[in-house]
Order: sequence, then structure tokens, then C-alpha cells
Amino acid sequence: MTEPAAGQRRHGDPFNVGGGCGARLVLKVGDRAFDLTTRALVMGILNRTPDSFFDKGATFGLDAFLRRAEEMVAQGADILDVGGVKAGPGPEVSLAEELDRVVPAVEALRERFDVPVSVDTWRAEVARASFEAGAAVGNDISGFADPEYLGVAARAGACVVATHIRLAPRVADPDPRYTDVVGEVREFLLDRAERALTAGIDRERVVLDAGLDLGKTSEQSLELLRASRELAGLGYPLLLSASNKTFLGDVLGRDITRRREASLVAAAMGVSLGCRVLRVHDVDGTRKVRDTLDRLLAARERRSEARGDPD
Repeated sequence: MTEPAAGQRRHGDPFNVGGGCGARLVLKVGDRAFDLTTRALVMGILNRTPDSFFDKGATFGLDAFLRRAEEMVAQGADILDVGGVKAGPGPEVSLAEELDRVVPAVEALRERFDVPVSVDTWRAEVARASFEAGAAVGNDISGFADPEYLGVAARAGACVVATHIRLAPRVADPDPRYTDVVGEVREFLLDRAERALTAGIDRERVVLDAGLDLGKTSEQSLELLRASRELAGLGYPLLLSASNKTFLGDVLGRDITRRREASLVAAAMGVSLGCRVLRVHDVDGTRKVRDTLDRLLAARERRSEARGDPD
């Protein structure tokens, strides 16, 4: 199993994820390279689903979808993440239906905006068609369960997100049990990163996601959020997908309509612990949090370099 490359392992500083000797944490998305050593990216969630857990189908229609995309771009989204099937249980969505929801949306985004597009799918065929339409990221919450997925991404030169899930997308998991949730998620993510590298995907195009609320209790999700520093230490950009999720509602006793503040706090905590891609519904609020932390983290790094502090 591949451990972090030399110069990429996190050491004592929870804010700088580049490692020692001037190493930087870089994420390549399409023809762009983002330095994530002290900066996080904001990924806006765009659902073409009639039954999304949060927006309940508000952007299912293409016109509404594109209006929301335009708002997110204006608010400063770095990446737009398009999904055509919700993660939780629900009516069956055929391959043809998912393609019909996702591919025209990807094409429309690429025609209108100069922002990288991610496709949220666990089907290799949907990923393939989306990459051909201009998507640059395959965000797969199944942990690459489709054996063709990584090969498709490698041939397209795409970035991939490896997400931990205990069972599978769309399968209810009401009583998830782990001996050591952080350790088990860590080993799973290292294995999936190894698979991506073996398939020919560049190391700088691999992102990890602990999969909060995907086969986890609220307490397990909180434990994984608190362990972000350890997971970021694996040497890959760490994606945080906490926006409006159940575990945040449980912390405050808030329903889905009242989790904005908790989502922003989770984003701030995640960035301070090394998360470098924030997948969110509230692009505007998250970008403001991110920009504030960017300044703080960059200033901290400059002071550290000026003093010649060791990692």
C-alpha cells in the first residue's frame, strides 16, 4: 500500500499540508494546477435530481440548474460538481436516465463558464460520457466499485475523488460498526489511492474523501472530521463533504433548513485541519470563510519561513 511520498507527509503544522523542504501540495484539474498548500478550493454542489436530500429538486430542471450555476460562479466557486443520482436510497435511476440528466448539464456548463466541472457518479459509463463532454473530475462515492471507472478516468486524464463508503451508494446502512473508524477509513483510502495510481492516474490528480455520513453514525462522522489532520497527512488533497449533513443537524438539533452556520463551522475546522477541497451548497458563505483562512494560513507560512522553523 502506497504511503505519502517524500516531502508530502504532514508533520506538526496543521495548517501547512505541503510537508518539508519547500514541498507543495498540488492538485491538477484539467489543464490547471492548484497550489493547495495553504489554500482550499470551493466546490459547488449542483444536483440534477428530483429528490436531493437538501434542495429537494430545486435545480432538477436545466434552466434552474444553470441559473444556480451562474450564481455559484459569480460567488467564486472553483469547481462545479454535477450529480444526477442522489447518494441515499430512492427510486431506481437507470443508466440512460443518469446520462440524460448529467451529460447535457456538463456540456452546458463548459459552454458557459470557465470553471472546471466535476461529475458525481459511480458509473464508469456516465464518467466516460461526462469526460467527453468536458468534465475534468470523477467524484465517485462508491470507492471505485465499478471496475472500469479508474481506467476510464486515466484515459481521459481526469482527476478522481476516492470516497470511503461502508456498503454502497443508495443502500441504507442504519447501524454501521467499526473497530476503529479512523484507522479503517485511512486504510481504505490508501488502498483506493493505490488503485488509482496503478491504473495510471497521476498522483496530483487523486483526491481523498472520508465520506462523512456515508455509512457512519453522527458520532463516527464527527470523529472523522476531528481526524482530518491525520487523513490529510496521507499526502493527497482531502475533500470535505459536510454541507448540511445529518451529523451536523444532530449536533445542534437542527433540521435540514437550519444547518448553514454549522456547515460553515465545519468548513473552517476542516481547512484548519488540512482539508483542501470543500464540497458545499453555500458557495458564498464558504468562500468568505475560505478567503479569511487563506490570509491567516499564508501569513502563518510566511512567518514560519522567515524564522526557518522546521516542519
